[in-house]
Amino acid sequence: MKVTNEEIKYSQLQTNFEGSRQEDSAEHESNAGAYASSKITENNITNEFVVNDRLLEKIMDKGNVRVALKRVISNKGSYGVDGMKVDELRAYLNENWTTLKQSVMDGKFRPNPARRVEIPKDGGVKKRKLGIPTTVDRVIQQAIAQILSPMYEVQFSDSSYGFRPNRSAHQAIWNCQQYIQEGYNYAVDMDLEKYFDTIDHSKLIEILSRTIKDGRVISLIHKYLRAGVIIGGAFEETFEGVMQGGPLSPLLGNVMLNELDKVLEARGHRFARYADDLMIYCKSKRSAMRIMDNTILFVEKKLFLKVNREKTKVDLVWKLKFLGFSFYKTKGEVRVRIHPKSIIKMRARVKVLTGRSYGLSNEERPIKLRLFIMGWINYFKIADIKSLLKTVDQWMRRRIRMVYWKQWKRVRTKFSQLISLGIEKSKALEFANTRKGYWRISNSPIMSRSLTNNTLKKRNYIFFSDYYNHVNP
Repeated sequence: MKVTNEEIKYSQLQTNFEGSRQEDSAEHESNAGAYASSKITENNITNEFVVNDRLLEKIMDKGNVRVALKRVISNKGSYGVDGMKVDELRAYLNENWTTLKQSVMDGKFRPNPARRVEIPKDGGVKKRKLGIPTTVDRVIQQAIAQILSPMYEVQFSDSSYGFRPNRSAHQAIWNCQQYIQEGYNYAVDMDLEKYFDTIDHSKLIEILSRTIKDGRVISLIHKYLRAGVIIGGAFEETFEGVMQGGPLSPLLGNVMLNELDKVLEARGHRFARYADDLMIYCKSKRSAMRIMDNTILFVEKKLFLKVNREKTKVDLVWKLKFLGFSFYKTKGEVRVRIHPKSIIKMRARVKVLTGRSYGLSNEERPIKLRLFIMGWINYFKIADIKSLLKTVDQWMRRRIRMVYWKQWKRVRTKFSQLISLGIEKSKALEFANTRKGYWRISNSPIMSRSLTNNTLKKRNYIFFSDYYNHVNP
């Protein structure tokens, strides 16, 4: 039987990356034994290790790392400071697995600094700072997260929903809806200023150490916290914060704020938290003000985090936005709706995608719109949006027709296109020579008759209402 090069590579990966049972046994014996308590120095080096549950062995287990590798590859993502792409990971681990694993086990491994990128925050001018770890560091972080997550899941609050298995923003909204239905009509809208960027390393390590009794794992996490970032080719140290962009960051963020969750639960408060978005529900404005003051005090004095006092407020629930949603009451029933700001953001995005200056071809534009519409509907489908979607669809179709009219440009092109779309010659000639503006023409009966809804669908466009009815039959 002929063996292909790919089969040879896979076989090598099985041998070098997955290893053999004999190697595992020897490895296990060489690492056996207990160590003294951990000590993290200013140089981020653990001088002595404590090994109670052999957590690092579980993290670096070949089976766990293989799962982590698959996850990183499936998530794709950009390259780090070393330039290595995710499709190069398997070959790299095949060649370097033994050395990489040994360096981690010996405490000699040093993560690379993250590559700084900035993305628009909430579709606005403000930027969200992300740190893109190298692909190898992403695998190790993912391997850590896979082992630690089940340990912390049993500790996390039922009122915490962000970045957790089998939990979603929809569940958070439904829970809030129930609180409001029960008469909790005031809420504390808590805003943590640059949460991930301001997490105190010492406090986080202290909290982690209560659960993680393997000092080598604590040391490894601390190294990632202090790995630094490359900005414009220059290295910058990280003395605080958890860099967003790595697989471990969401878990560490939840571990820190779980301290707040436990305090709120102990005080009997109704609340919902999704990552750093927090709503605490109350029955009166007076109690809400008191709870806000106490919560701010705990967050700043005990967790050493910063509260944005300008954005943190108490108000009636109908006026507040949570995860893009808001609430209203009709006939005694609390209902979910989309917050006006979320609608503005959606229309702004559609406007960009249907703008001629965006640089999309007639083949690309429907694809981009389709992806956006599907994602938007899948997220906001729990709200009352049927009437909204009809209005949005009409507006979007008008914008698409305007794009085509602009593209046709010349009188001759406009005339021939209208004829091909079934418009009689006299009307086609009249409209081809019109001096009316693009936006006005896009709403004309001629454009509706030529570029009909069905015609646009045949050109691969989908509309909000159609997809909403598809996912909500």
